[in-house]
Amino acid sequence: MLRDLVEKNRSYRGYDESRKVTRDELLQMVDVARLVPSGANLQPLRYRLVFEEEEVKGMNALTRWAKALKDVQLPHPGKYPTAYICICDDLTVCKNPDASRTDVGIAAQTILLQATEQGLGGCMLGNFDRSDVKALLGLPEHLEVVLLLAIGKPDEEITLCDVQDGQTNYWRDGKDVHYVPKRTLEDVVIP
Repeated sequence: MLRDLVEKNRSYRGYDESRKVTRDELLQMVDVARLVPSGANLQPLRYRLVFEEEEVKGMNALTRWAKALKDVQLPHPGKYPTAYICICDDLTVCKNPDASRTDVGIAAQTILLQATEQGLGGCMLGNFDRSDVKALLGLPEHLEVVLLLAIGKPDEEITLCDVQDGQTNYWRDGKDVHYVPKRTLEDVVIP
């Protein structure tokens, strides 16, 4: 069952904009994430929920997606996410933001797995201007923006495939199907 959830949990870059994500749905995701392990149990992460239409539009304008695909603009017009979760470090709890990077990864993956279980999907985004996001959301000085999670109802086809000739770059075919090469089990287990 977990494997099925993990296979459905892809980095979606196309969403059904008619399906709005609610505050309650985002709260369910964060509620699960707050239960995960944390280094030294400090729990320095804070979450800003973005679901109001104007804020979502502002976030959409500040994010940069799938830059590995040079000739494709993603999301396509009309396929943007309808919510975001902004993950922040609370610098009053942990003065060294590098110390919480593992916490961020665990929390982000947990949120996306919960989103998948709720029939939604998302994408972790690190390509954005942190100061612009902080200003847009009116975040106080002691919160450092670390990662954005785009959330919405997926509206694209993503296919996993085996890595060929060592190439791990993802690509899209002429029908806009997104292909994601994955190394085989034999490739990742050290003999």
